[in-house]
Amino acid sequence: VSALAAGALLSEAVEAAVAEASAWVAAGGAAGFRRRRREVWHPVRRPGEPAAPPAPGPAGNGDVRGRIVPADPDLLRELGTRLRADGRSVVATGGCFDIVHAGHVATLQAARRLGDRLVVLMNSDASVTRLKGPGRPVVPAADRARVLAALDCVDAVVVFEDDDPRGPLTHLRPDIWAKGGDYGGRPLPETEVVRQHGGRVVLLPYLGGRSTTSIIHRSERAARAAEQPATGGAA
Repeated sequence: VSALAAGALLSEAVEAAVAEASAWVAAGGAAGFRRRRREVWHPVRRPGEPAAPPAPGPAGNGDVRGRIVPADPDLLRELGTRLRADGRSVVATGGCFDIVHAGHVATLQAARRLGDRLVVLMNSDASVTRLKGPGRPVVPAADRARVLAALDCVDAVVVFEDDDPRGPLTHLRPDIWAKGGDYGGRPLPETEVVRQHGGRVVLLPYLGGRSTTSIIHRSERAARAAEQPATGGAA
């Protein structure tokens, strides 16, 4: 984002962001972030509700499911309050995240760099079908949410049923709403909701040529090619 503000091209900004992220990881930043997150994060749950059992997996991975929060107004307000503890800023971003790919990861990492905590608002299965058509999503919501929650740059994932995130944004009230920059000059329907609560909207650069649709199309072409009978051979 700072590179864009300085007049860099989108491709240059993405390259700079990747280089900075690589240097951060090489310096041990990822391990330090995981330690800090385990110290401050407590799964959000309703009063009186027992804690979820630890998610299966190697020791030290944390309870990934504890970072997946229902789109309940009370829970969203509690989540926002908890993440803002000690004056921290909250960034939110959203999308279908059907097949998580490099473009998604780049956008999430860039969004996380805008603040102290990152919440991902993810469309439910029914919402994805309405937006993308029959056959989508390829990956069900429970699996999509778990993949996103396992990323170091993500602090919480909220699965919502509507076709846009205005509902959860009303209760979460993030300081920044970040979206991939493929919207061009089109207005975002959630902009007014974000600004009503003092937040701002940031459009992020994105990696061109990466999309779930293109991945699906390549897979379908490869499957058709594999099904075609071999030509030639002995008579």
